[in-house]
Amino acid sequence: VQLVESGGGSVQAGGSLRLSCAASGLNGDEYAIAWFRRAPGKEREFVGTISWTGDAMYAESVKGRFTISRDNPKNTVYLQMNSLKPDDTGVYHCAFGPSSTASPDPYLYWGQGTEVSVSS
Repeated sequence: VQLVESGGGSVQAGGSLRLSCAASGLNGDEYAIAWFRRAPGKEREFVGTISWTGDAMYAESVKGRFTISRDNPKNTVYLQMNSLKPDDTGVYHCAFGPSSTASPDPYLYWGQGTEVSVSS
């Protein structure tokens, strides 16, 4: 199983980025998918998750600004990030697991991450 994130980069506050997570070696539509991030010097933080039925849940800090979507035939999940803030800076990881939860524990497969930097 391999998860590969892409789409990170450097943007100014207020800008947008779209992250992608491409999965191989598994049938993605059987899994819930989440995004987590780790800011420099901070603990890993839940960003959002989407169930296999398409129901999404977000952290309060990103609600209304971030949107998770999934393309099951392509085994790919996306994180659209709008109105970015400097506090959104970090390495973003996607994860696949059996249930849609904010806890990282149930997620079985993790990507290496893509870096997002938001300047003020």
